[in-house]
Amino acid sequence: MPGTVPPRIAITGIGVVSPFGIGRECFWDHVSAGCSGTRAIDGFDASALPCRVAAPVPPVTPADIPPLDGEDEADRESRADPKRYSRTALVGVIAAREAWTDAGLRAGEPGAGVIIGSGGGGIDVGEKQYYDFFVDGGRKVTPYAIAISIVGMVSSELSISLRLRGISHVLSTGCTSSTDAIGYGASLIRAGEADVLLSGGADACVTPGMIFGFSRMRAVSTHYNDRPAEASRPFDRGRDGFVLGEGAWMVVLEREDRARARGARVYATIDGYASTCDAYHRVQMAPDGAEIVRALELALAKSGRPIEEIGYINYHGTSTVLNDAVESRCVRQVFGRHADRIPGSSTKSMIGHPQGASGAAGVVTSALALTRKFLPPTANLTTPDPACDLDFLPVTGRAAEPQAALCNCLGFGSKNSALVLGAVRS
Repeated sequence: MPGTVPPRIAITGIGVVSPFGIGRECFWDHVSAGCSGTRAIDGFDASALPCRVAAPVPPVTPADIPPLDGEDEADRESRADPKRYSRTALVGVIAAREAWTDAGLRAGEPGAGVIIGSGGGGIDVGEKQYYDFFVDGGRKVTPYAIAISIVGMVSSELSISLRLRGISHVLSTGCTSSTDAIGYGASLIRAGEADVLLSGGADACVTPGMIFGFSRMRAVSTHYNDRPAEASRPFDRGRDGFVLGEGAWMVVLEREDRARARGARVYATIDGYASTCDAYHRVQMAPDGAEIVRALELALAKSGRPIEEIGYINYHGTSTVLNDAVESRCVRQVFGRHADRIPGSSTKSMIGHPQGASGAAGVVTSALALTRKFLPPTANLTTPDPACDLDFLPVTGRAAEPQAALCNCLGFGSKNSALVLGAVRS
């Protein structure tokens, strides 16, 4: 109807598995303190690789999958078959159950579905199975190999684990995957296509093939192999590439009026989303940043919020030389003279770059920042690059009460996506 105000979409549950361990509180404690999750690679022999640092999640097993209201132990055990899980799916299931419980929901919630983002899916399984096929003759290749390794299986595992019979979709748009999933999820709920959705992202891509491939691309850091904690340093003059990260960041989305009616806590609202494409290059952003600017402006316009209300920016901030400089310039173009008054930070300075899950990591960071009234810092930002001249909260976070936050995400294939989150004040 003309003049009808669209329903606000609320985040009512958060679950995390990060390089720091399991749980949203563990994640927040570390990122708010500016801790680095980067360490020397020890999951495989990386001694011959140019890059020997990463930010993987600690070892997890199906025993770490938390119980869920509405299921019995026998049912949980039957579904927690380790043969069914890639590492991405496993960390995704753990984070999803934490988020679902946090939102006060039960297994088999009616009208609920899954829409998440993942870049690599079960790439760890694929690499191992191909190695066995080509090197060892395929004697150990599991019949689950294809089903586990395909990216679309990640949402299926979450649907199976939560017994959700609504949509079960994976968006795989590279680094913007989970930003896009959350944006689409909010749109689906707003349109009445679903009552509640589990959204977010998961990726666990620290594998020999991925480290080698990114090294060949000269995209990852190679200058800090002897100082892993210092390797990811967005906007710093000494940055030399991103650190490959891992993790799962899951959120529960529902209409705010529905959440209020059932007494759920609301962390933040999803107020605006937009996505554009440079149509420029497979792995490089267009130097002029025109489509990044347009994505940011569209997200802000859709949110209905003036730029003065944005009090925190969660930057894509990968720690690559060109990307950080272009992103900084684009934000300055969008916000003009107001840009210098907006604090922001890069979560990747602490967790590395978890590929398709990176946008969800930024959304979770921003939602917790709005709720806790504290803005996390950019770690390792000790010598600012003059080309990156905004307030990036170097090294130390800051207490603040922003009305809204902007989450920016950029990806291979010239993709640009942005979300605007609104604060909820009692």
